[in-house]
Amino acid sequence: MTGPDPIPALTADGEELDRLLAGLDDAQWKLDTPAPGWTIAHQVAHLAATFRLAGFAAADPDGFRARVATMSGDFDRNVDMALSAYLSDPPHVLLNRWREERATAEKALAAVPDGQAVPWLVRTLPAPVLACAGMMELFGHGQDIADTLGVRQVRTDRIRFLCGFAVRTWDFGYQARGESTPEVEFGYTLTAPSGAVWRFGPEDAEQRISGPAEDFCLLVTRRRHRDDLALTATGADAQHWLDIAQAYRGPAGAGRRPGQFGRS
Repeated sequence: MTGPDPIPALTADGEELDRLLAGLDDAQWKLDTPAPGWTIAHQVAHLAATFRLAGFAAADPDGFRARVATMSGDFDRNVDMALSAYLSDPPHVLLNRWREERATAEKALAAVPDGQAVPWLVRTLPAPVLACAGMMELFGHGQDIADTLGVRQVRTDRIRFLCGFAVRTWDFGYQARGESTPEVEFGYTLTAPSGAVWRFGPEDAEQRISGPAEDFCLLVTRRRHRDDLALTATGADAQHWLDIAQAYRGPAGAGRRPGQFGRS
């Protein structure tokens, strides 16, 4: 991966979510979020576990591979086990542990030599790409927390890293549903929060996705239904992709209902 370093953006996104969490009382950590069965504490525990794994993978690749080899093939069971290491903590302890895991992961990813891949759950990734995956996690779980608290997130052009990651992982939605990935290339024209226009993929692609970059990120993290987003698709494959898009591995889940949060 070439281009700007995403790690400062990852750090900034983590600090932004930290400011939202820092003012919560114990009762608010127990509030149910839009993710069924998950409270705010579950969301932060998941982030802590994810950043812990990323830091481990970057700092000790061989140890990470050995750890992954012992994991079960049951995705949901693996998630539950990872959460269990944090959910018994009182909120202030959980918050501090998440801060520590985040800082450790950021430092470890930044220390990976240029061009050296980092092992991950499915395949090895360049450290900057794994940092972008971390931004995707922060965006999605942070959105759930913000929705629970009734807070409107103010996005910045840092989300370009997440947009690029979602373009890179455009086939995950097909894989999650056991569908064949079409042999096409998509073109993407996205409008940044600043008003800049970002383009990904071939300029002459027949299958195209267009619209606000923030809406694109809400779509690929499955935090909004496509009907509530100002995204347009050209071509049958692109139309279907708006129904199944996701930038993460694992089961798609039910996603969000049309009208659950109002139209973008």
